[in-house]
Amino acid sequence: MRNSEKKDIRHVAINIVVMIVGAVKELFPNEVRVSITPWSVDFLTRRGFKVIVQSGCGVASGISDQDYKAKGVEVVQERDEVFNRADIILYVRGPGACKEVEENDLKILKENKTIIGFLEPLAYPDVLKKLAERRINAFSVELIPRISRAQSMDALSMMATVAGYRAVIEAAKLSDKMFPMLMTSAGTTKPAKVFVIGAGVAGLQAMAISKKLGAIVEGYDIRPETKEQVQSVGAKFVELGLETEEARAEGGYAKAMGEEFYKKQRELMKKHISEADIVISTAQVPGKKAPVLITKDMVESMRRGSVIIDLAAEKGGNCELTRPGEILDFNGVKIYGIINPASFYPKHSSYLYSMCLANFLSLFITKDGKFLINFEDEIIRDSAVTYDGQIVSPVVKRILNGS
Repeated sequence: MRNSEKKDIRHVAINIVVMIVGAVKELFPNEVRVSITPWSVDFLTRRGFKVIVQSGCGVASGISDQDYKAKGVEVVQERDEVFNRADIILYVRGPGACKEVEENDLKILKENKTIIGFLEPLAYPDVLKKLAERRINAFSVELIPRISRAQSMDALSMMATVAGYRAVIEAAKLSDKMFPMLMTSAGTTKPAKVFVIGAGVAGLQAMAISKKLGAIVEGYDIRPETKEQVQSVGAKFVELGLETEEARAEGGYAKAMGEEFYKKQRELMKKHISEADIVISTAQVPGKKAPVLITKDMVESMRRGSVIIDLAAEKGGNCELTRPGEILDFNGVKIYGIINPASFYPKHSSYLYSMCLANFLSLFITKDGKFLINFEDEIIRDSAVTYDGQIVSPVVKRILNGS
C-alpha cells in the first residue's frame, strides 16, 4: 500500500492462511538470549503462526535445533533464508540496538517485512529512517506502554527484573561482608548496608533480593510516588527533599533533570553512599546518557571493601569511574559496570523475553484468524516506529525534528 493509495492505516488486515515468524542468531557481542524458544513456539502455533529459525540460534540459551524440531519448528542453515521466508523477524537486539545488525541485516531485509525487538528508537532515531526508507515495518518493545493490559508483553520490565537480581548476586560475590546478620557462638556479625539508587523495576528487584538476603536496605528515587513501592519491598525510602513530580516522564519513567539538580542531589546523597557497604545504581533516562550520580570524591568517602554495582554502564554509567564491562578497584572500592546483565541467565531471560513477544504478537490475530495491524490498539500504536515507508512514532518524530 503506497502513500498515495493510503486512506486510513488504523486497520490493516491481511487475509492469508499462515504468517511465518522467524528468529536468527543474535549479532550483538556476547548476546546469548534468543527471541523464540520452544515454550513460545507452542503459544505462537496455537494462534496460527508458522515458526522458522536459523540453526544454532538457541544454543547459547541451552536450546538445541532438535528442541525446536520437536515442537514442529523448521530449522534452516542460512540467515538469509529466514529473512526471505519469514513475514515477521523477532530480535533480541535489532537495528538501532545493535550496530552489527544495522550493517548486516538492513542489506537483506526486504520491503514489507516486519521486525520486532529492542531497537533503541529514542537513542538512535536515524536508524529508523533507514528502516522507513526500506519500507520495513518495525515495532520497538521499549515503547510498549506500561498499562495493565500490556504487562505480559513488557519485555523491558522483564529484563530489568533479571538485571536487578543479578546486581545483588554480583554485589554478594564482590563484597567483603555477608548480607545477613549471623548470630554464632563466636559472636554476631552485623548485616550489610545496601543503598539502591533508582526505584524502577531493576532497583525494586535489587532492594527485594537484598532484603531477602538479610541486608539493611535503603532506596532512593527522585519520583515521590515510588516511596510506597520502595517500602513495599522492605526497604527504607530515603528522602532528600528533592523529590518532584516533574521528574516523571511519559510512561512512568524518570526524566532527565538539569546539572544543577544533579549537583545538589549528589551533595545530599553522599552521606548515604559513604555509609553503605554496597551501592547499586540503576538510574537511566530513555534515549539519553545515564546521569552521573556518584562522583570520584563520593567513592573516596566509601570504606575499603565496599562495592558499587552500576547497572547503567551501557549508557555511560551512574558512577564517574565506571568502566563498562569491567571491575575496577579504586582505593579498595570495587566498581562493576555490568553489561547486559539479563544475559547472565540466558535460559530464563530467553523464556521471559520470548513469551513477551508471543503475547505481543497475539494482539495481531483477530478472532477469525486474520492478521490485523490495528492502530486503534494503543499497545500496537505506541510500539510502532515505522510503517509503510513512514516513521509513525510521534516521540521519534519529535526527536528527529529536534523538539
